Formats: sequence, C-alpha cells, structure tokens
Amino acid sequence: MRKILIIGAGPAGVFTALELIRLGSKDKIILVEQGHTVERRVCPKVKTEECVHCKPYCNITSGFSGAGAFSDGKLSLSYEVGGDLPVLLGANVVQSLIDYTDKIYLEFGADPKVVGAEQTEAIKEIRKSATIAGLKLVDCPVRHLGTEKAHKLYYDIEVYLLEHGVELLSDSNCSDILIENGTCIGAIVNQQKILADEIIVATGRKGADWLDDMCRAHGIDREAGVVDIGVRVEVRNEIMEKVNEALYESKLIGYPKPFCNKVRTFCQNPGGFVAQENYDNNLAVVNGHSFKELKSDNTNLAILCSHRFTYPFDDPIAYAQKVGQMVNMLGSGHIMVQRLGDIKAGKRTWQEELSRTNIKPTLKDAIAGDITAAIPYRTMTSILSFIEQMDKVVPGFASDETLLYAPELKFYSNRVRMDTKLNTNVKHLHCLGDASGWTRGLMMASSMGVYMARQLMESEKKQDK
Repeated sequence: MRKILIIGAGPAGVFTALELIRLGSKDKIILVEQGHTVERRVCPKVKTEECVHCKPYCNITSGFSGAGAFSDGKLSLSYEVGGDLPVLLGANVVQSLIDYTDKIYLEFGADPKVVGAEQTEAIKEIRKSATIAGLKLVDCPVRHLGTEKAHKLYYDIEVYLLEHGVELLSDSNCSDILIENGTCIGAIVNQQKILADEIIVATGRKGADWLDDMCRAHGIDREAGVVDIGVRVEVRNEIMEKVNEALYESKLIGYPKPFCNKVRTFCQNPGGFVAQENYDNNLAVVNGHSFKELKSDNTNLAILCSHRFTYPFDDPIAYAQKVGQMVNMLGSGHIMVQRLGDIKAGKRTWQEELSRTNIKPTLKDAIAGDITAAIPYRTMTSILSFIEQMDKVVPGFASDETLLYAPELKFYSNRVRMDTKLNTNVKHLHCLGDASGWTRGLMMASSMGVYMARQLMESEKKQDK
C-alpha cells in the first residue's frame, strides 16, 4: 500500500483525495491542513462587526477547503477562466476535467442553476458595448454556490473523506519537505517526520509564498509568475442591474493605455458584501462575498492589474505584499476605502463623507483615506483607465460616488515547472492549485486535483503489474 501525503486541504488537495477514493484507490491518504476543520471555522466578525485578527490563522483563509468555504462560491465552468492549466494540459483536456468536476459538486449539493450560459439579446448588447470600449467579454457559465451553501457543501465532502479512511491532520503546520538524492520522501509536520511515497503540495493562494520558499531551498524548478494588484469596487445594484441579470458575473479583460498591462474584472458579487481576509504577518486584504439568501443594496467586484516581472527580479509575491503593507499602514491595519470622485479630485476621502453618499459601504470597519498614496502609479493608472472603459459598458460605473477598497491582492507562486503528468524535477513531488501558479480559482484548482488523482492511479496500476 502506497502512502499519499497531501499538504494543504484547499480545493486542489481535497479533490485529489476525493477522486482517489472514487477511483477505488488502495492508497493510504494523509491530508495535512494548518487551519481548522470546516465545522470549527467561524469568523468572529459576524458578531463583533470588526476584524479581531484571529490567531494563529485567519479562519476565512485557512482551514479545510481553503478560502473556498468562506468565498462567494462561484464555479467558473469554462477553461478560459481560472488560470493557465490549459497551457500545460490542453484546452480540451481541461474543459473535460471541469465538466466532470462540476458533476461532483452537483452530487454534493451545488445549485443546479447555471448563469451566463445563454446568448440572450442582453448579453449580445453587453458584448457590443464592451467591444466598442476596447474590452473583451469572456463567455463563462457560472454555478453560484453562495458563501453559506459552500460551507455546508465542503463540510459534506470533509465527512465523506473521513468516512472513507482519509487521515485528516487539521491544525497542523508543515514546516519543510524532505528531499534526498533528488527524491521527495516526505515532510516535517508539527516537528515530526511523515514519510510517504508521493507528496502533493496544494497550499493554495495563502501558501504561495511558503511554496516559493520551498522551491528556492530545494531547487524545485519554477519560472517567474504573475501577481495581481488591484482594488475592490462597490456600486449600487441599480448601476449593475442589467449585467447582473444577464450574466451574474461579468468577466471583462482590457489592456488600457499607456502601459497596456492586463486588467480584468474578477469575483463579481450582486447584492454582496465586501469582506476582509488576513494573511500571515498581519496583512489585511479585501475580498467579496455573496450569499444565497442575505443580500445588500450593492454589487462589488475586483479590478485586478496583472504584473509579470522580468530579470533580474523574481519575487513578485514579496512585491505585492509590500504594496499591501503600505495600504495597511495608511489604514492603521484596516482595509482602506476611497470614493472615485475624490481620486479624480486629488484628495483623500474623509469618514464623514461616506455617510452622505448613496452607496453605503458594506465593509463597516473600512477606513476612509487615500489609496493612491500606496498603490503604485502604473497599477493605479491602469485601473482608473479600465474603470473609464467599464463606464461605457455599465453607465454610472465611473461615478464620483463609486467606492474603491484596497488592497485587493492575488498571490500566485512563481509557476512550478511540471510535465503533463504533474511531475516536478524532484521525483515523487507534485504541486497543485493556486500555490503552483497554474490555477486561479475554485473550479480550476478542483479540476487539477482530479487530474492528479488520475495520474496517481495510473502509476499505481503500473506498480501492480
């Protein structure tokens, strides 16, 4: 019997274990997670209305199913959205994986309703406006779990894994991986050696910097990756009404002048709530949630500017963290918010000014200030240009009252080099999900886990012969 050690119980790691069970694997599966099990993951802010900076880890970003259990739970059902895995495996293979993985989500209670798949006159009109504005509308059907529903769904998956013999080591810290003579033989977990035949690192977006450290320390081949720096925009539902009804989530991409960096919308939440997440070293970043039942008067979405650095710089994660720390410093450890009109006028936003606007911030403890004092000029200029393009698609999007929260950061590890069987240059070591640099989001990470399980089953069959 082989022993499979999975480090990280986010979607990629969870779906590796899940698919191994579904395929009838005889392997002993150990799943290591630094955070709590799903049922113990509770954010105190629901009661306190202010972030209390949970220790040792934020319950929103750490724990079984990763940030997925507390996200808005949108599953993007197109290979065109969610990362670069199609570059490695091919578009047809990845789309087939997504279709298969989606059925698993349905088995565990995902909403059968899919939005954005129809080619209605409303969508055609939105695409026309986007084209005129110089933006691309990406066709992507979306299955929305909802924040509270995602929590229940992943709990059911957790129970299923435990019932089928998976050893789940929650509240456990992996400090290092063990490599001898070019072969990975295990890892150090809670200061103890765990030896295994196959080791899978799936530490998620939160663990991207840790994996990058492992790559540097152990000579794991990687290449310069991308980091996204941006803001979360909040407007009244009335402004986004047509887009919300036609698409639920609009995925728009542009390359605004003068810098022509890729800028995109991400994680749109109709009737949603702006939220705070905490990473290691007390870094507070902004995100957005959307519940199935509870609704606000606002819609929020991220606008992200992608940065790909070239020689000699190869530490994009540290760069993004520094930007986030600057914003946090100006906000005294809180998320900052600023009105778009104040940015245009070259002034900061004052707290009392927020109470006089039509848009009431859904992140109650956000601090009014000047986000442009911390976000780099290139990034901010690209975002503001993109917002003006968006205004041609969604009239009123660039109004003076539009709120911009910062920092919105998406950490992706420098992309780990792997072959099509997900082998690294270190024998028996595989890297999955957002931490690997190949995926960005729930569905693509989950699908990569499914694919990993299939590769492990193939190698198991070869051993049995």
